[in-house]
Amino acid sequence: MTVAAQRAMTPREWGLLALLSLLWGGSFFFIGVAVKELPPLTLAGLRVGLAALILWASAPLTGAKLPKSGKAVAALALLGLGNNALPFALIAWGQTHLAAGLASILNAATPLFAVLVAHVFTAEEKLSRFKIIGTAAGMVGVAWVIGPDLLWGQAKVNAWAEAAVLLAALSYAVSAVFARRVGALGLEPLDVATGQATAGAIYLVPLVLLLDQPWSLPVPSAAVVASVFAIAALCTALAYVVYFRILSGAGATNVLLVTLLAPATSVILGALFLHERLLARQFLGFAVIALGLAFIDGRLPRALLGVGGNFNLARRNPRLPTGQSISPSASPADAPDV
Repeated sequence: MTVAAQRAMTPREWGLLALLSLLWGGSFFFIGVAVKELPPLTLAGLRVGLAALILWASAPLTGAKLPKSGKAVAALALLGLGNNALPFALIAWGQTHLAAGLASILNAATPLFAVLVAHVFTAEEKLSRFKIIGTAAGMVGVAWVIGPDLLWGQAKVNAWAEAAVLLAALSYAVSAVFARRVGALGLEPLDVATGQATAGAIYLVPLVLLLDQPWSLPVPSAAVVASVFAIAALCTALAYVVYFRILSGAGATNVLLVTLLAPATSVILGALFLHERLLARQFLGFAVIALGLAFIDGRLPRALLGVGGNFNLARRNPRLPTGQSISPSASPADAPDV
């Protein structure tokens, strides 16, 4: 898949970006509804299993196909673990103790981790001055969000739940760096999305059957059933399609804006329908994280300071198992973000 160069987005692309933020932000809301009646592992297994079924059912339209080599299968197996099974289960468990808005704020730290992982494990994604400033600011924001729970022990369970969501964000980041190698295996982005969802289901479904024994659980309410299908069909399967549509038209740097928009969606939905209320320090922490992401992205400081050069944080969006490759003629600014 060809990745478009960075440019101003059209009104239609802004609409798609708003839809993507609603889908990803809404996932935390729907998880918040579903975990009230379903065990976290069962919810994660249903999410990835149904998403895989939907993606395969739509394969005649999307062109997704099976991997053709052992290396491709192994890569999809690793992505299925790091980009689906592990983070989906961790976030679901974390949200048994956390508000949807708070979980989405902590998940917004994914690009911060991705910058550090890429600096350590790649030769071409080293920290720049803007990335250092942005990462430091973002980590301060994360510390401000979770610090009181850790330092004063006001809610030890909440602290563990916050750590689980942050570990999920780290898992997304590591997977994003690894996913950059998948393009060389002849896999298209939707091949990767479908394959990794299938691998995630293979990991989680046996564990669900063994540990949760879902046949022994009470029948969930209609609201929970609807939430599960919304998470799988809209927030996982459809979100892939919307993401790739924006990426191909407006470029990867613009897609990164969804990282800032999704938490707002989660906070609003949680307040309206789940009666959740976040603390002022949590909103302030997200503002600091957003400032850090702005420096990592590079456009805001370049506009304010008139500094040239490319400071984009990486070449893959951490939320997705992208496998697209960058053409030799493309500039670093054309590369997908983490």
